[in-house]
Amino acid sequence: MRSEIQQYNLDWMLWRTFGVAAKTLNCSEKEIRHAVARVPYFKDLFEYIISTGEAGKKFIQCIDEYLTSIITAHEQGKKRCATTFCFNPAIFHAMDIVPVTLEMSTALATMLWSRGTDEFMDYCNQMGFTETSCSSQRGALGAYLAGLAEPLDFIVCDSPGVCDTNANAFAFAAEFLGIPFYQLDYPPALVSGRSVAYHRDDFLGLIAFLEKQVGRKLDIEQLRSVIEEIMIQDKCLSDIEDLQMLCPNPLPVAFNVFIYGGRFLFTGLPVYTEFLKILHGVAKENADRGLSGLSGRKENARALFCYIDHYASHMRLFKWLDSRGVSHIGNVLSRFFHHDAPYAKERLEETYYLDTSNIESMIQGLAELNARSPMIRTIRGPYDHPHMWRDDVLSLAKLYRADCIVYVGTPGCRNTWGMVKLLAADLEKAGYPTHIIHGDAFDRRVESWERTSEKLEEFFYVRGILKK
Repeated sequence: MRSEIQQYNLDWMLWRTFGVAAKTLNCSEKEIRHAVARVPYFKDLFEYIISTGEAGKKFIQCIDEYLTSIITAHEQGKKRCATTFCFNPAIFHAMDIVPVTLEMSTALATMLWSRGTDEFMDYCNQMGFTETSCSSQRGALGAYLAGLAEPLDFIVCDSPGVCDTNANAFAFAAEFLGIPFYQLDYPPALVSGRSVAYHRDDFLGLIAFLEKQVGRKLDIEQLRSVIEEIMIQDKCLSDIEDLQMLCPNPLPVAFNVFIYGGRFLFTGLPVYTEFLKILHGVAKENADRGLSGLSGRKENARALFCYIDHYASHMRLFKWLDSRGVSHIGNVLSRFFHHDAPYAKERLEETYYLDTSNIESMIQGLAELNARSPMIRTIRGPYDHPHMWRDDVLSLAKLYRADCIVYVGTPGCRNTWGMVKLLAADLEKAGYPTHIIHGDAFDRRVESWERTSEKLEEFFYVRGILKK
């Protein structure tokens, strides 16, 4: 790692950048315009986020709040827990633990800086971690291994089998840093009584682990408060997802990353409820006026992303879609399978239910919610088995009237790369043109954005999804 990189703390760099951006948003429109003009090479990213109006500004403020919580955790008497986007943070919030979500930190740095997190990724390899692992963890993990981030107190993950590189990254980090580690198993079957009981008992083991780390018992009323907030959020999400089925889709392209980014960080906290209400208000106003969420453009096509999005190169994927009138109708990360979700109406046995009647029902509900987190639910095993990847993608494509399907991942996504061509063939047979992006969502070195967008352009026009 270059000596220049070693002069800066990853958490502090992100915090100061978003902190300044959040403060700037309190200025007048003229002042914001002049301030943005002086932002370095990532000004296009901020301009794009701010162009979404109140929602974009709230997103920046939320990220600032998240990063502030990491920086000030120990001052507030709280512990920092490294975790994955596959793990829902509600139980952390109920116990006043600050979740440090490695994939979110990687994505933020990747979106901001032209250099991305290249050197942090490479540092993981220098320390002995495999270079074929997923870049989404390695991007931020390298900073923590090098002591260039705020110290972690313990680690929790829940993705063995679903994503071995994800699970191995956290296990490696725990051993390397010498800190406590808990690995929650994923449920091998969603609807099996035996599997549900096992996952609930495993979740109880997690709670005991967390209680030991923070030195106090789980507060039942605080847990109830978090779950009640999630129930409000799920209702708002259902309303947003209902609106997304309309043609044209009234949600701006960037709203999808806003939705799941907020969910990964703030599930069960009022700040996410406020954020969702802003997103819902914008979508509802567009729907009432018969407008698409695209920037002054009519909807030319609707694209479903069957895995994740592309974050490298300052979110240029989102701008590319917007500029061509292509609506983003969601991906695996933006579907959470709460029981009143529009895509779950005929699949209720696959959903989670929340009930605050007693401690047992609350823990059962959180265990079920976690079992339906992105990837844990969809990519647990063979892609063509019931309740798995193909079922989910086809049902979403039909419900949201997709014109095409796009796959984006990382070379480290071995579970998806092992079956994505089979999935694509099945989707094509079902009538959905499908494109596989061979780049890395977090590492621009694998394939440049210029090459990625060139192939996207070819796919959309050669397949007749867009017309010249």
